[in-house]
Amino acid sequence: MTQIFSPAADSWIRLFLVGGAALACGSIAAVVAFARSDYYTGAHIHPPLQPVPFSHQHHVAGLGLDCRYCHTGIADSPRAGLPPTHTCMTCHSQIWTNAAMLAPVRESLAHNTSLVWHRVARLPQYVYFRHDIHINKGVGCASCHGRVDRMPLMVKDTPFTMAFCLDCHRDPGPRLRPRDQVTDMDWPPGEGARETAQELLKQYAIRVGELTDCTVCHR
Repeated sequence: MTQIFSPAADSWIRLFLVGGAALACGSIAAVVAFARSDYYTGAHIHPPLQPVPFSHQHHVAGLGLDCRYCHTGIADSPRAGLPPTHTCMTCHSQIWTNAAMLAPVRESLAHNTSLVWHRVARLPQYVYFRHDIHINKGVGCASCHGRVDRMPLMVKDTPFTMAFCLDCHRDPGPRLRPRDQVTDMDWPPGEGARETAQELLKQYAIRVGELTDCTVCHR
């Protein structure tokens, strides 16, 4: 009988199968790596263009402004909120009154129009998140937003992936602090941190076993 396949056919088929499997695995790995990359999550990349080059480093570390001065909704609203023009003009009607970089702020006040800030800390629409519950349970601003007091321009410090949130929800204790310290960028846990964490878990009545339920973040 005439041989249908050449002696090398078996090797070619094996090579094709191995190559196909390698390509499939490589494609999956590439997709996963891309989904976790800073380019996709928006973390640690160039800050977005804002109407005014606002420096958290200058205002927080330099002038000592508390987060709640500008973000008034952090403890009693689902969103932290962005400062209205009147908040900026509380100071800048008295200082740096003719600074060119603050012209958009003065125009906003003069024409009664809002400044269009580009939100840095964004979550997908399918994520249910309330800012107030995290603050009232003692999660510090730096836990999610990083050391904003060291940022000349605001950038996204953490990727806000599902893994990031679950890591905290599985073991929230190390991220907790007294409520009056949530905005303190330099707050140290100090000695006995684990004991303090356990005390705060009880004080805030945090039911750790329920924090990883799907309905906590997806409703």
